[in-house]
Amino acid sequence: MSSHPLLFIGSAAADVVMRLPSLPLPGEDLHVASQTVTLGGCALNAFRAARLLTSRPLLPFFPVGTGVWGDFVHSALVAQDIQTLIPRPDAPNGCCYCLVTPDGERTFLCDHGAEYRFRPEWFDALPDDVAAAYLCGLEVEEDTGDVILDYLESHPPRQLFFAPGPRLCHIPPRKMARVMALHPVFHLSEQEACRFTHTLSAEDAAPMIHRLTGAPVIITKGAEGAYLFSADFTGTLPACPVTVADTIGAGDAHIGAVIALTAEGHSLQEAVGLANRVSAAVVASQGAEVTPETLLNIWPDAPLASK
Repeated sequence: MSSHPLLFIGSAAADVVMRLPSLPLPGEDLHVASQTVTLGGCALNAFRAARLLTSRPLLPFFPVGTGVWGDFVHSALVAQDIQTLIPRPDAPNGCCYCLVTPDGERTFLCDHGAEYRFRPEWFDALPDDVAAAYLCGLEVEEDTGDVILDYLESHPPRQLFFAPGPRLCHIPPRKMARVMALHPVFHLSEQEACRFTHTLSAEDAAPMIHRLTGAPVIITKGAEGAYLFSADFTGTLPACPVTVADTIGAGDAHIGAVIALTAEGHSLQEAVGLANRVSAAVVASQGAEVTPETLLNIWPDAPLASK
């Protein structure tokens, strides 16, 4: 099997997780049930899920800035033995406020800092050939998103996985056209897919996205599982039923697992079905990280990578 690495372009961020009885109304005064600060970020969450499932080289490409949040992220990455390939920029990190309601749903309030902004010279550290690359839409939306797209156009990965996220409709059409021309596998939620295509279901949205990219489309559907539209299989792969603690990082872990499992030789259909178990492990526990212990509770014979 090829030893070409898997590249994860995006953010590692501080998640301030606040558990609330409900989302606040204008002028309302709510008591927070609990508050914690954890290490998160879409690309990091996907990277950690992938690291559990493959021994293939992984390339974490996350900017980490300065200030209180930058110092927190830097220390947390060191503690988890994750070393980003990007030198630390002299600019402050922001953070993400995750508001979690009793049903486990999350709403994000994000203060973007150095962790979302990329510089051209950083990409010199990357190899010329990667097996697959993960790209998050939040970084593409930023002013420096063109820097990332310049790199991907000049060094196209063998497979690009694109997670546009809930702000995909804020990505300028010019940038979105550049992304589409790279023929990425889109990975997004049903709500995001329907909003983007002005349709009512994953089944209607997926072929429309496919016509733009010419590549498979993966649409997560929460408790129903995930819908895959591809040349070899089209349909919904069932979820793994669990009690929801929160949904923070579930989609990130799902795409990270898909990337790792396809790199290990699974078909895309097999990878999406197995990734449903990984996202279930995240949903069943608090926070964005999936650990070997939480994954084995859901998937006892998970093929954990030896590190």
